[in-house]
Amino acid sequence: MPKYIHQSPDWPQFQWDQDTLAAPLAAVRHRQGRLLGRMEALGFPQQKEALLKTLTLDVLKSSEIEGELLDPGQVRSSIARRLGMDIAGLVPADRRVEGVVEMALEATQNYAQPLTKERLLRWHASLFPGGAAGIKAGTWRDDAKGPMQVVSGAMGRERVHYEAPPAERLDAELDAFLAWVNQAGDMDPILRAAIAHLWFVTIHPFDDGNGRIARAIADWALARSEGSAQRFYSMSAQIRRERKEYYDILEETQKGTLDVTAWMRWFLDCLDRAIAGTETALAGVLRRDRFWKTYCDVSLNDRQRAILNRLLDGDFAGKLTSSKWAKLAKCSQDTAHRDILALVEHGILRKDSAGGRSTSYSLERP
Repeated sequence: MPKYIHQSPDWPQFQWDQDTLAAPLAAVRHRQGRLLGRMEALGFPQQKEALLKTLTLDVLKSSEIEGELLDPGQVRSSIARRLGMDIAGLVPADRRVEGVVEMALEATQNYAQPLTKERLLRWHASLFPGGAAGIKAGTWRDDAKGPMQVVSGAMGRERVHYEAPPAERLDAELDAFLAWVNQAGDMDPILRAAIAHLWFVTIHPFDDGNGRIARAIADWALARSEGSAQRFYSMSAQIRRERKEYYDILEETQKGTLDVTAWMRWFLDCLDRAIAGTETALAGVLRRDRFWKTYCDVSLNDRQRAILNRLLDGDFAGKLTSSKWAKLAKCSQDTAHRDILALVEHGILRKDSAGGRSTSYSLERP
């Protein structure tokens, strides 16, 4: 019996139990549709903010799965610049961050474009600018140092989790994969994303970066399933939370049969949890949108809007008092007091229980 699925005489004829997957697929499709509808109802600035938050999280967590920690500020700034967003606090990003961001955005922003060998090689070159860490960037592995293996454990006590197909098979393997992944047959696009992720990881065509590129391929396929470049959930962030389970199910599947129902069920459930987790990740964006829709008819000045946004963002240390208002808004104490009282009258702020010199105010929940 073959040790790995790519050694099977029937490779790559994947099989799965459609009945087992029908309910979780319907559930994730329903949740996906609800999320997209909710995001489309957001104002344009909130949509852009949600997109920036999600993409930043996705880039950070996909790298973190592989043990690489990127600077969040650099990632956010790089994405914002590439999307043409005017945000405060932009910082320069190093070549490594720029490369990872370039690959992630190219995959989803150009979801309508087919996957090709040239495109995959560009992604790999982006991940390892200038051949970082001695990696041959933008080239397929050649197995010059022996078989491509996924190994853990100390020297002399290594455990081989997986051994990829030999390098001489790569051309044929990639041709078959790309021919399949680009077709638009009867298969549900989300199921296609699950198989694409697994198939690419199985081929393992690069010396390094295979996991990140496999997740980018899944994101590309999911964007195609929605017909949108707007990414409002992060599969990579959820995989990071379930990293052990992710590696376990991949190893079990690689060493199993070509019936990949268990992998596809895990993928669907993980995607469902990723979409469900969006409300937590984007809580601030959703809260601000709900708040401004509730009070859209209230006439407010620029000082009031600026400080309310800081409160909504959680970007405010301690209690809100008239003296803090005056300092932040660069206005007199009397003006600050009038601004606050007007918001209390509109039911936007409430006076906290403590009075006297310690009088403070909090946001009402719309």
